[in-house]
Amino acid sequence: MATSTVRQKSDKRKRKQGAPVPEKNTGFFLGIVKVAGGTMLGTAMLASSVVAGGLVGLAVSFRNLPDVRVLRNYVPTETSYIYDIKGKLLDSLHGEANREVVKLDDISPELKRAVLAIEDSHFYMHNGINPTSVGRAMLVNWRNRAVVEGGSTITMQLVKNLFLSRDRTISRKLAEAVLAIRVEQIFAKDQVLEMYLNNIYWGHNSYGAETAAQSYFNKSAADLNLPEAAMMAGLIQAPEDYSPFINYEETKRRQKLVLARMQDLGWITAEEEAAARQAPLLIGQPTAWRSSNLPYITEAVVGELQERFGQDAVLQGGIRVQTTVDYNFQKMAEASVAAAHSRLRNRGLYADQVALVAVDSRTHFVKAMVGGVSYQESQFNRAIQSLRQPGSAFKPFVYYAAFASGEYTPNSSIDDAPVRYRDGSAYYEPQNYGGSFSGPVSLQAALTSSLNVPAVKLGQQVGLDKVIEICRTLGIKNPLDPVVSLPLGSIGVTPMEMAGSFATFASNGWHSDPTIIVRVTDSSGNVLLDNTPKPRQVLDPWATATLTGVLQGVISGGTGTAANIGRPAAGKTGTTTSERDVWFVGYVPQLATAVWIGNDNYRPLGTGVTGGGYAAPIWRDFMQEALKNEPVEYFPSPSKFPRP
Repeated sequence: MATSTVRQKSDKRKRKQGAPVPEKNTGFFLGIVKVAGGTMLGTAMLASSVVAGGLVGLAVSFRNLPDVRVLRNYVPTETSYIYDIKGKLLDSLHGEANREVVKLDDISPELKRAVLAIEDSHFYMHNGINPTSVGRAMLVNWRNRAVVEGGSTITMQLVKNLFLSRDRTISRKLAEAVLAIRVEQIFAKDQVLEMYLNNIYWGHNSYGAETAAQSYFNKSAADLNLPEAAMMAGLIQAPEDYSPFINYEETKRRQKLVLARMQDLGWITAEEEAAARQAPLLIGQPTAWRSSNLPYITEAVVGELQERFGQDAVLQGGIRVQTTVDYNFQKMAEASVAAAHSRLRNRGLYADQVALVAVDSRTHFVKAMVGGVSYQESQFNRAIQSLRQPGSAFKPFVYYAAFASGEYTPNSSIDDAPVRYRDGSAYYEPQNYGGSFSGPVSLQAALTSSLNVPAVKLGQQVGLDKVIEICRTLGIKNPLDPVVSLPLGSIGVTPMEMAGSFATFASNGWHSDPTIIVRVTDSSGNVLLDNTPKPRQVLDPWATATLTGVLQGVISGGTGTAANIGRPAAGKTGTTTSERDVWFVGYVPQLATAVWIGNDNYRPLGTGVTGGGYAAPIWRDFMQEALKNEPVEYFPSPSKFPRP
């Protein structure tokens, strides 16, 4: 599922549909005991004591309540995060609950004190319920002319959120009390508080203190100061009603109540209260549904994660994903594609799309992936989803097969002359671009000039099944049929497949499966997926070095001279029938890059449009920028390896 489909519901709609927004804590009996006239305090205290004394007996009536021991293994739904290779956050993935679980020690002491002050100041003194807190809460609320403190303990709120419905009934409240006692018989106070702070709803799809702190203040919960902590504690009763994103004045009013309560308890001084009240709040922005920083990357990552781990793990499992891309490098690639597309339009070429994929040939890590000119205008990722004919950019697979057979060298001769093949029920006569023939030519000259007839003949001589086998070895997984025209790229491939395959040529035959993910861990740091490169030699070194030598000639004096970057580089142009797709796929020892230009509706680009004339310059401009801080490296000579 795409990330954009995950981000669905607004907070307002969410509250209408029953999201767990903490209800205003009016206390255990504030709303149950109603006395007309006179004083309510004594009645409430008496009722509280009666209930407290009878809870043991009532527990027998609640045998069907949930077993709180399940909390020992309880793992709340947690937001997953995607980072670039240097640790920059790219995207967050979640369903309804945007949550990051943290340890209690990783939450600001100020926030813990503020929450306890306003929600349950006797938390560390009671055993799950606190009958006297009902009367105290009523008195505090009466003095402040507002609901400042509730009678429900933090433990009761926790079990309500985790186990019970949100109905305001006596039976629900009694069940809440019984479960609270059970919880505190099993868990230490700090464990209860940690669960509470990680589970409560803080508004705008933010669950737990860490996510809320990031949303409201763009900082970790560990770094919250007193004014910020008091503000967040004040939100718990009705997060959206008191939200600074909605009503800043109401937010400040709630903050003052929390600070006043903290001073009444002696937890802060009058001076600290005054200073915190006057301090401005630097409010951030909601983080729950913000868009990805690199959508082409993160969409591809999400697809792979869901295939490996399932949707629930991705949206609720709190996984941490380190990608192979560097944020700045990817942004540079996107800018290169956008600028190139603009130049194409200025040249009169009406191509809808340009796609680019760059793969590190040493690791087969994807370094850049641009699926189109503008993600905002089209979310279709042509780098990995679009099958397009590679044209002559496919020919290196055929020539490698020839060299690897041990029967051919670059100087071997082949006749560039008319030929006709039986292809099913019809005949196929390959033609060169321009319609002419050159007679006997060397394999090097045939590939450098991108002659079609020699490529078709060579494919027949080495065997198309062998060519297909090599393509499979290099990671091309899409259907490949042994048709006569296969050497001319009459099949569909993706830019990712082409870049990954040519990366193996660049490494002189060492191959790893291209990946956009370095590592996946759970929120505790346990490794779920480790894509540390495990390269293996899959191609013959002599044949690969020989092919690279010939492809260097494509750039130095063949159809790809517009790709010259002033350092050793090899590559191949590609142009399909009717000019529907044009390519340049090339490499240096460190990096392989595929560039594709075309229209989504397969409309021809125009007469005379070639990969060498249009795609090669885009490749050149990108590679010059990509390699500006990289040292010049050289390809190995075929003479270093034994010939097969």
